[in-house]
Amino acid sequence: MSARKGPYECGLDAAVDVIGGKWKVLLLWALAERPRRFGELRRELPKISEKVLAQQLRELEADGIVHREVYDQVPPKVEYTLTDLGASLNEALAPLGAWGRAHMTHLEATFPQRHPAGT
Repeated sequence: MSARKGPYECGLDAAVDVIGGKWKVLLLWALAERPRRFGELRRELPKISEKVLAQQLRELEADGIVHREVYDQVPPKVEYTLTDLGASLNEALAPLGAWGRAHMTHLEATFPQRHPAGT
């Protein structure tokens, strides 16, 4: 789990605590389309390690954003879906995604200056 720093300073602080990390927003976006199994998520985000994927999903589940459904069958089947809280968080992120799309060319062009190699 992420280390909570204590009481939140504001709502944005609370929201960033839940979505912090490189992969959580992308997981939310993938789960917004439909329920996914672990392997499906792994294939959709090929640069994420299995360890990090499992950790991020556990944290989202602990925060009530993602529901993990285990089906009693052989072979075992586990599906991840967004909860109502997760769906509302995804809706809140939509304007941020729109901003990113609108400014993607600029952000890609300035990426090397904003993220120098080796730092």
